[in-house]
Order: sequence, then C-alpha cells, then structure tokens
Amino acid sequence: MAVVELGSHVTLHYRLAVLPGDGAADERDVVSTFDGHAATLQVGAGQLATPLEQRLLGLAEGTQAQFDLAPGEGYGERNPALVQTLSRAVFDANAEPGESYAPGDIVQFRAPDGQGFSGVLKMHGDSQVVVDFNHPLAGLPLRFAVRVIGVL
Repeated sequence: MAVVELGSHVTLHYRLAVLPGDGAADERDVVSTFDGHAATLQVGAGQLATPLEQRLLGLAEGTQAQFDLAPGEGYGERNPALVQTLSRAVFDANAEPGESYAPGDIVQFRAPDGQGFSGVLKMHGDSQVVVDFNHPLAGLPLRFAVRVIGVL
C-alpha cells in the first residue's frame, strides 16, 4: 500500500476548522472537501501550509486521521507589527483600483516588484486605513482532518 512521502501526489478529502478558544463557542469550518470533490495535491509544493503537509507524511492510502494544532502551530503566531495603519492615499494607490471595501474584506495589494500580497481590512476611514497582514488563521487553534484516497 502506498504511503505519503515528500513529493507524492495525494488525492484526499480534508477539512480545516478553527477550534473553540478564539472567542467562538463552537468549532467552525474554514474549508472542507468531504461533501464534494476530493482534492489532489503534491506534498511539498506548498499547496497546503507546511505544518499541514507534515501531518500527511507517512499516512497510507485509506487512512483517516485527525490532527489538532495548537494556536500558532498551523499558520504561525499573530504578529502585532503586521497590523498597519496606512494613509488613504497609499491604500488607494496600492489596492485594486475601482474596488469598494468594507471591514473584514481581504484586500489584494500590488508590491513594487509586481508580486501580490493580501491583508484583511480592519478599519476604513477618510484619511487612514488599518490593514492586518497576518494570515487570517495565524495564532488560532486548528483541527485538520483527512481521508487519504490515493497516493502516487
């Protein structure tokens, strides 16, 4: 029976959820393929966060497993320095032109080198904007459940 290794192509169902403890009373799904089409990915290619990919290593076809990740283990700890106050002019010059944003929206920015990055809009005022550039799951306790269907 095939076992997941670095570089393997894996077809699986997976579910990623935020566990209670972040102010929520109940576990809440971030993504789940269990009610739809399975996902196929290459382990080590960065399609999942590295700590999630590491949980797949050594699992055999047909395995069902569930892993709980401590706060910060899946997507790192929250970094207060990544919550930035920008002038409205800087925000407008670097966000997608013509878009209308509200607090909680994910905003895509263009970097000078042409690369893109994103942040969560926290506050949108006339002269200033606050954007959180932490990963939305940073610092949260997570549950990662998988069912490995096939390994190549």
